Amino acid sequence: MTTFDNHEEPMVIIVGGGPGGLATSACLNKLSTGEASYPFIPDVPGLASFTGDAFHSTQYKNAEKYKGKNVLVVGCGNSGMEIALDLANSGANTSIIVRSPMHLISREMGYLGLMLLKYKVAYTVVDTIMVMLSKLMYGDISKFYGVKRPEEGPFACKIKYGKYPVFDVGTYRKIKSSEIQVLPAMKSIRGNDVVLENGKFHQFDVIVFATGFKRTTHNWLQGDDYLLNKDGLPKPEFPQHWKGKNGLYCVGLSRRGLYGITFDAQNIATHINSLLSK
Repeated sequence: MTTFDNHEEPMVIIVGGGPGGLATSACLNKLSTGEASYPFIPDVPGLASFTGDAFHSTQYKNAEKYKGKNVLVVGCGNSGMEIALDLANSGANTSIIVRSPMHLISREMGYLGLMLLKYKVAYTVVDTIMVMLSKLMYGDISKFYGVKRPEEGPFACKIKYGKYPVFDVGTYRKIKSSEIQVLPAMKSIRGNDVVLENGKFHQFDVIVFATGFKRTTHNWLQGDDYLLNKDGLPKPEFPQHWKGKNGLYCVGLSRRGLYGITFDAQNIATHINSLLSK
């Protein structure tokens, strides 16, 4: 059911949570106002002069047409690492830019960490275990590939900054065998030459920007000067971040993953129920 008014934004109400309702909701969500609402490409000097293909990771489909080409992936989050792996597996000459420290863990390690947290083990203890296991499995990768670990543990980084650890699905093996080349941050672009911060440059046919997203909610939300800041994140501090004024709430902006979404949803539902019960 939809309601439209000449003076108001359209409102869409989906009645029913079966396959039809869920499918419609999923399609509408792609137009998504949350943490991943607007693909972000940094303003790199000279990007307009690049003569190859340059696009955001959301536009990446597969690596078939990039076989034999020099491809640069910008960003070492989970999307960037998985795209780099797909490109390397398909015969592309693949490089990846690592601009910031990251935690590299396996899926099994991540599952173990979540189970320990589920049983109320302190996240500081879990982080100690995760870092120890990561060092045992991957060694000190900074000596060979320039990839450094953050000073804080993987779960501390997620809780404080919303930054996920990188789950290794085979990319590390490709980096270790030099099938994927690790490069420092880019400084500028001159035609097909990508100039790096160390002064060196490399030529590429394709650049894939796995550089995340920007939030846009604060740009269109009118009449709110309490809930969201200029970055689209809640002004109130956790754990009261979900609660605005005049019936305005936000879900999933605590940067705490599925745990945060559950926390927000339960608190909002409880609060709305208390208001309706009066």
